[in-house]
Amino acid sequence: KLPLTVEEILNFGESNRELFIKSSTYSIIPITVTEMGLTISWIFSSDPKSISFSVVYQESEDTPLEQCKVLIPMTRCNSHKETIRGQVKVRNSGIYTLIFDNTFSRFISKRVFYHLAVERPIIYDGSDFP
Repeated sequence: KLPLTVEEILNFGESNRELFIKSSTYSIIPITVTEMGLTISWIFSSDPKSISFSVVYQESEDTPLEQCKVLIPMTRCNSHKETIRGQVKVRNSGIYTLIFDNTFSRFISKRVFYHLAVERPIIYDGSDFP
């Protein structure tokens, strides 16, 4: 079921998810966000070999792809050698899409093991101040 909501990610718990990405294709994880100030973070690794990764922002599902804002440009990650971690701060409501791109690989399909988390900002209201 896509796109994911913040609540669904909060219910992930600590378990890792797995994506199977065939050679010459890519896989996306769209996350619909309605509240500002959240931090979406991810950890992933791939097997075998590297995967390319990017994050884009889309105001709504109707927004044409050309008008999507690239938050993290497509980067080839050596995620088969080290775990990749990152995060993005939600400044606007909309759809934040994680892209795992294997289009550069003509023959080798990849598995991506990932974990997503969402953190709400801690708002200090001074109520515990004497």
